[in-house]
Amino acid sequence: MAVFFRSKSALYLLAAVFILGSLLVLDIRTLIPPDEGRYAEMAREMFLSGDWVTTRLNGIKYFEKPPLHTWMSALAFSLFGLGEWQARLWNGVCGIAGVFTVAYTGRRVFGGRAGLYAALVLGSMLFWAAASQFNSLDLPVAASMALALCALLIAQCDDATPAERRYWMLACWAVMALSVLTKGLIGVVLPGGVLAIYLLVSGDRGILRRLHPLAGVAVFLLVALPWFVLVAVRNPEQPQFFFIHEHWDRFFLKTHHREGPWYYFLVLMLPAAVPWLPVLPAALAAARKRVEGRFQPALLLLVWILFIMFFFSYSSSKLPGYMLPVFPAMALLTGAYLERISRGMAMMAAVLLAAVGVVGLACLSFITAMDTTLLCIGFGAAVVCGLGAWLAEARGLRIGTVLAIALGGWLLTQLSMASHEPFGRAKAGLEAALAVRGELTAQTLVYSVGTYEQSMTFYLGHTVIPVDFEGELEFGLAQEPERGMPSLEDFYARWRAGAARGEKQYAIIRNDLYFEARRLGLPMRQRGKVDDAVLVSAP
Repeated sequence: MAVFFRSKSALYLLAAVFILGSLLVLDIRTLIPPDEGRYAEMAREMFLSGDWVTTRLNGIKYFEKPPLHTWMSALAFSLFGLGEWQARLWNGVCGIAGVFTVAYTGRRVFGGRAGLYAALVLGSMLFWAAASQFNSLDLPVAASMALALCALLIAQCDDATPAERRYWMLACWAVMALSVLTKGLIGVVLPGGVLAIYLLVSGDRGILRRLHPLAGVAVFLLVALPWFVLVAVRNPEQPQFFFIHEHWDRFFLKTHHREGPWYYFLVLMLPAAVPWLPVLPAALAAARKRVEGRFQPALLLLVWILFIMFFFSYSSSKLPGYMLPVFPAMALLTGAYLERISRGMAMMAAVLLAAVGVVGLACLSFITAMDTTLLCIGFGAAVVCGLGAWLAEARGLRIGTVLAIALGGWLLTQLSMASHEPFGRAKAGLEAALAVRGELTAQTLVYSVGTYEQSMTFYLGHTVIPVDFEGELEFGLAQEPERGMPSLEDFYARWRAGAARGEKQYAIIRNDLYFEARRLGLPMRQRGKVDDAVLVSAP
């Protein structure tokens, strides 16, 4: 096996299988609200309207995030039509790009099999593998930040030529701009903080001259600035909301109700880094050692991990996806360390994978609302691959150990995600939406009363009129109040009037408000259920 994987053909085959598998899994689940439905619907509306500047959700101005993710999903819809895998395609591409980027960087910076091992580690880490097929902004911003990190590492290597340093640094600046266009200022704040701390702890003051700052800033502004100017010209209210409310307030205030304890991300790291958790502490500890040369790539990676973890741990807004940017750096350090770890430590990773599978199989009888057959296969694959990795390590086949662990981790993640489909279909209201979708025209009135079901607008192919609800639509409704209806009494009156005229109309009504509407005698027929709401029509 070791000889086989020295050939380019074997590596190309492995890469092709990974790419194919990563793309195929994009189409096996319903778009789960809120994130998957929200971003799919924003892209659908952009695709249909042709307005690529003002981002909208449910036809209402929505400026919480920059537009790159929406642009790429709308482009996928333009090329391949509307659908679930098209909505997730950008995430899938970003996940694959991150894996191949760390493969190339590991080989260039650390040599040996570090690149191959780093790619296998990243591609099989639970959080990275799962986020690569989940339609949200967290994976694309993590991937773009990983590209910037890797470009910086290659540019700063001691053996880089002046031309290589210039081109890779300009690529780093450009990709940082894409990070900003994906999720905002963290795309430049986090790399800037990492660089400042690296300067302090490494003593490498010369790196400032090697960043090509003048040309780099020009490239950064050329990529990032045009949209911010255009959207501000068309929507003067956007800059204050985006830069103050969505950055300053989100970080320092608890207005988004996403706070958590300081150790929130440390606890999440336990499942997130499966199946490589046993190797991580030693890999991080090894990064502290200074090596010969001017540039210290392992130290920079360690600073990257620790600073980003601290940054989001301090923030008042915490979500699991925020920690994704640390995984490419962890994969690079782990990949470089895997070549020299002891047999016992490698076997610990194999045992952990098998143990996760055994515990999962033992708990299957307690799991409801999920496809237990797929879960059984996933946990079984973890057991088999864990045992296979243990046997390979016992025979001195380190490449076989790493491959088996990576395969087991990837299969466990994908099958676990797929097993969520029964719950996801119900959560998204898919059956209810498809039951009435064919009856809707562009003129049909569809109300959303006391709720906004994020995935239903995408599956209905139709925006809704929010009634007695603001939520994340609050800012947009303040700018365009005519797109909503603040009063339940106005809704009742319009519904009755429409029913009296024989007009076809629909409503997604929160459960408690549905029973109230029935009590008041509103003419309506139940057409389906979604989570905590009911879909009705009249007459």
